Amino acid sequence: MTEAGNPPVVALLEPGYADHAAERAAIAPLGLALLPVPAAADAAAVLAGREVRAILVRERRVDARLMDACPGLRCVQRYGVGVDNVDLPAATARRIAVCNIPDYGAAQEVSDHAVALYLAVARRIVSRDGEVRRGIWGVDQAQPVPGHRGAVLGLVGFGRIARAAWARFRALGFARALVSDPALGAAEAAAHGVEPAPLERIFAEADAVSLHAPLTAATRHIVDAAMLARMKPTAVLVNASRGGLIDEPALAAALHEGRLFGAGIDVFETEPPAPDNPLLGAPNTVLTDHAGWYSEASVRALQQHAAEGLRRALSGETPQNWVNPWPEGGA
Repeated sequence: MTEAGNPPVVALLEPGYADHAAERAAIAPLGLALLPVPAAADAAAVLAGREVRAILVRERRVDARLMDACPGLRCVQRYGVGVDNVDLPAATARRIAVCNIPDYGAAQEVSDHAVALYLAVARRIVSRDGEVRRGIWGVDQAQPVPGHRGAVLGLVGFGRIARAAWARFRALGFARALVSDPALGAAEAAAHGVEPAPLERIFAEADAVSLHAPLTAATRHIVDAAMLARMKPTAVLVNASRGGLIDEPALAAALHEGRLFGAGIDVFETEPPAPDNPLLGAPNTVLTDHAGWYSEASVRALQQHAAEGLRRALSGETPQNWVNPWPEGGA
């Protein structure tokens, strides 16, 4: 108990799921309560003076200021794969274990969403829907559709989601996949029927490029004006990974100038996007609200994995999916 008589807690940033029964059940035997922190609140101010043992987070930034407001913090558990919203050096310096959930069964959902975005753009589904509702009919060749029979797919990253996406694109009729991933070996590439290639070649040759890389210092704005200039004017860019991979003003400019057929974007550098984000007004661009991961089943699995991650980290066991282990180990 803290001096104020409050029980130690696990802080839940951005509470937004229908319920958090799995998380509560995991931490109750440890004498911990779940403390929701509204998305609009200053988390550091809300948590100052509380005994915070762990933080559950989706997209909010967990920085040094927030960590210092929680001196008893032992674990930051991310709902999802990427941890670019957590200051890893600050956490490691304070011996705070940061854990993610690399596989909660959402590869199907995200790969489905990536392909759905591609099809919506390539087949002009959204714009045609609007035209039909306005009484416009039979535009046909006035708005060309490139087609994808025998096309080349470019994949940036080749983890579970990208591999699932390749299977779906191949079923559509894509003939080849060029892949940029430093972890992809020749044997694995051959097993999946893909060809390793440098980014420059991928962007120059692909009819569709789908991004599936993590966001790091090295990959931030990996899709910049120079890379976009390599793309075919009939190509489609899809991003269901991390918004920071793309220089958004550069992409918007390419779309407005007709140097790119279209784009399907599920993630933004800042979420939600600001009203003046240039992609909001870009032509033949389909936008969704970071929903690629979502299904009822994936939410349940995500929460169950997060609950187990908390239990392990706070019970003194080796944390599950620990992304910042210090050399001597032990959380």
